[in-house]
Amino acid sequence: MSDEADRVRDEFLAESQEIVESLSRDLLLLDHGQKHGRADPDLVNSVFRGVHTLKGIAGMFGYRELSEIAHVLEDLLDHLRLGRVQLAQSSLDVLFEGVEVLQRLLGAIRGEVHEVDIASFRRSATALFGATAAPVTDPLAAYDLDPSMLGVLTEYEEHRLRTNAEMRVPLYRLRVRFALSSIDTDLDGLKSRLKPVAEIITYLPSVESSGDDTIELEVLLASATPLSDLRQLVGDAPIDAIATRDRPSRTMPPPPAGSGGGMVAPSVAPPAMRTGEGEGRDLAPRDAGAEAIAVRAVAKTVRVDISKLDHLMNVIGELGIVRSAVGRVLDRLGARSDLRPITAELHRIHRSFERHLEALQDGVLDVRMVPLGQTFDRLARAVRQVAREHEKEVRLVVNGGDTEIDKLIVEELIDPLLHLIRNAVGHGIESRDQRARIGKDPTGIIALNAYQKGNHVVIEVEDDGAGIDAQRVLARAVERKLLDIQSARDLDDQEIKQLVFLPGFSTADEVTDLSGRGVGLDVVRTNIGRLGGVIDLHSTTGIGTKFTLTLPITLAILSALVMRVGNHTFAIPLTVVQEALFLDPNAIRVVDGREMITLRGQSLPVVRLAELFRTGDPPRQRGYVVVTSLGQRRLGIVVDALEGQQDIVTKALGPSLASVRGFAGATDLGDQRVVLVLDAPSLLDEVLSADTRVASSSSHDLARGGPS
Repeated sequence: MSDEADRVRDEFLAESQEIVESLSRDLLLLDHGQKHGRADPDLVNSVFRGVHTLKGIAGMFGYRELSEIAHVLEDLLDHLRLGRVQLAQSSLDVLFEGVEVLQRLLGAIRGEVHEVDIASFRRSATALFGATAAPVTDPLAAYDLDPSMLGVLTEYEEHRLRTNAEMRVPLYRLRVRFALSSIDTDLDGLKSRLKPVAEIITYLPSVESSGDDTIELEVLLASATPLSDLRQLVGDAPIDAIATRDRPSRTMPPPPAGSGGGMVAPSVAPPAMRTGEGEGRDLAPRDAGAEAIAVRAVAKTVRVDISKLDHLMNVIGELGIVRSAVGRVLDRLGARSDLRPITAELHRIHRSFERHLEALQDGVLDVRMVPLGQTFDRLARAVRQVAREHEKEVRLVVNGGDTEIDKLIVEELIDPLLHLIRNAVGHGIESRDQRARIGKDPTGIIALNAYQKGNHVVIEVEDDGAGIDAQRVLARAVERKLLDIQSARDLDDQEIKQLVFLPGFSTADEVTDLSGRGVGLDVVRTNIGRLGGVIDLHSTTGIGTKFTLTLPITLAILSALVMRVGNHTFAIPLTVVQEALFLDPNAIRVVDGREMITLRGQSLPVVRLAELFRTGDPPRQRGYVVVTSLGQRRLGIVVDALEGQQDIVTKALGPSLASVRGFAGATDLGDQRVVLVLDAPSLLDEVLSADTRVASSSSHDLARGGPS
């Protein structure tokens, strides 16, 4: 495939992914509204338009299956928006299934391996099209409507008008004049004022009353709001209620199926459905102003391949190395009294270079940042699907969706978070009957919380389910021979619960699509560790479980502490360094075979880097303790000397050394030295994790790439 073909395909995939994510958000809002009896019809129309767009671009680029699935979804959504199919949980299930199929097909185009059951989705969708309703009385016959206006309504506009008439929502005719030069903004302003209390059915130009520089529109709207309140919103524009009349009604074709119980007019929609992605939308067929605004918004944004940003970050990293090298040269020149004028000038230039380099670095990092809310939206769809598979009622609560993190980290977070979510629904949340017996609300709650903590982002996945039964975990670990009985006796309650992170551990009694295969939380912890993060677990039986993920904001450029052990130099990210202090050999004590010191009244385990990596350097009496902290874990690393702080760009070690644990990569310090960058999460896991005590691995396995 040529470079141009690759570029076009990547553009298509990026555009399609945005559409699918938008569809997912709108469907979640529809699901919430349907459960509360108040679904916004504009959202159905919005989803319809999104699917229609996806169908068009998929067909244009030759992705036949993607276009066909979008076409099936478009047909279903057309039936929904015209009331031929009722908006219910069954139809929403099919819509969510369709979005999942679209997501899998996009993954297949990227080269990912996915099982896509297209035939099953087609059967589910077409099964909803079969029901038709018997003819009933036309509700529009009771209103004194202008036949000329009815004659130009689109099928969707007529459906919305009839739906409001069936619900006996008052209809109004509004005449408003706009200047042609500002019609876009003025019309959008009117719609934004009316949208919370009224549904605009249509608006048509009144040619007779228009001038050279003005245009008058006749607006048909439905609202349960009193006419006096509507007058305040429209100002001086004339607005009149459409009178009802008594005359024999006529028989009409089948009306909207389920229009009385599916969608309702926005005039009675709850405030909760007016926030977030759905806020301010009005996708009426003649919404020229909104289309113009959308075009302007697109013109202000540029889609950039993440690999290009990676290249820029590498260049900035190299410039950082140059900056450090120039700084060292300046320090040497400072000793020459005859060069002081030139040295002073070079110092000013160097400081200016530093400021601009920092601004450039911050700018590129800011471009790489994306809000976690995009990821949480995808998880919300999974919560709904898994909850329905297990016949449970689960509500997802999201806090901190605007917290930003590096795009590359977000992409790798999807699978670990999805696994935690599925575990929470499948194993954590009890069934409705069980929750009722113990006095809990029948609807379980899963909370996703995100917030920034220093140079890290913390993500919490918390449920109010049954919690983790420590004794059951211990029994299963012994049964699977993951530890012996003697080791089991030495573990406290918290350490027992940490056994769920052991490879091969599972409490499931039978194999299902969700569990029982022995591939579980150990994979989650491994994947989080690869991102430079850690995962902590806290669980209370009968109350619930909380997993806490602590991750760096970015992996692109790091500030590191450079330290020396004998003749070996290492770097460790400053994001995990809490402090550094002199080592007092007399302060070290041994507890259960592990060296400890007391720091501000608390015990701190320490590890000698020379012994851990077997560098062969003789132990020294004096040195430093670098206190590292990640999540709830702290560890003191004993080194011989500290060389200072430096910004680094971490380079991968390559395929041949990829299996070596304990090192995140290597970096060039700018003085012709290449040093290893320590992987702090691996070190903390190696020294502090419960599986170090129950498994038979030794510390030198870390340096050899052995199991932890």
